[in-house]
Amino acid sequence: MKKFTSMILAAAAAVSMTACSSGSPSGSNSSSGGESDTYLVGICQLVQHVALDAATQGFMDELTSEFGDKVEFDKQNASGDPATCTMIANQFVSEKVDLMLANATPALQAAASATDSIPVLGTSITEYGVALGINDFNGTVGTNVSGTSDLAPLGQQAEMFDELLPDAKNIGILYCSAEANSVYQAEEVKKALETLGKTVTVYTFSDSNDVASVTATACNENDALYIPTDNTAASSAEAINNVALPAGVPIIAGEEGLCKGCGIASLSIDYYELGRATGAMAVRVLKGEDISAMPIEYYQNPVKKYNAELCKELGITVPSDYTAIE
Repeated sequence: MKKFTSMILAAAAAVSMTACSSGSPSGSNSSSGGESDTYLVGICQLVQHVALDAATQGFMDELTSEFGDKVEFDKQNASGDPATCTMIANQFVSEKVDLMLANATPALQAAASATDSIPVLGTSITEYGVALGINDFNGTVGTNVSGTSDLAPLGQQAEMFDELLPDAKNIGILYCSAEANSVYQAEEVKKALETLGKTVTVYTFSDSNDVASVTATACNENDALYIPTDNTAASSAEAINNVALPAGVPIIAGEEGLCKGCGIASLSIDYYELGRATGAMAVRVLKGEDISAMPIEYYQNPVKKYNAELCKELGITVPSDYTAIE
């Protein structure tokens, strides 16, 4: 595989969560590791968009392939709200789930804060040291937390500007300031672009409400844009495209789902396979492996992808080593 309580709380959860359980938690879960055990796995996904959806599905498919009907999922979506992630994580602790999947950084932060005993696996996390505030991170968290990273080679993403947009000199980097991993990616790509001789300006939005206005400013002041693997941007890709495309400003994106919505190209990972890799880690944990000794796993084979429709509309010639997004 290519290398994831009070009545007031329950009532609030029912109002805030947009996705309901994909299996009714029975409360009879066990983590003793026997063949007759059933497992209850809580899934907290930050927001609904293509990449995160694919990672969750891959995770569930891998666990179901191993355990069949002996694994039960309580799948919740936080609608992009970190506070709701906290509420979901606390609910899972109350349910005494056997394991949590935290899909995206705010979900991981919430889960790690909610419990130091229930195993927590992250997926779609760019940099665990940044997400968890670990200085000099060595690749293994060393607690009840591990998981998979969606970090693609950022220097190679920066080089795509010269490959696809050789005349672009002024590059804007656009992301949500509330997403720690987006901040990390933006800083690294900015350094790489400046090394390539580009003039780089950073633009941030605080939430989906100001995406369009910030995108408009960035488009007015730059030849092209870069957007990292940012959940708010991914869920607002249509709004971004509605501004950037009429302005004739191409966007290179951090991941395929975002690229499909508003970008011309991406050096992207396969989020479904990332989810399956996280699921394989979960199988090992549920069978008794010590999560504290499990290093973060990284996707090994990112692929250069392009959005054929947007490239055609913008008149961009794509090299032969790029694959069209289906």
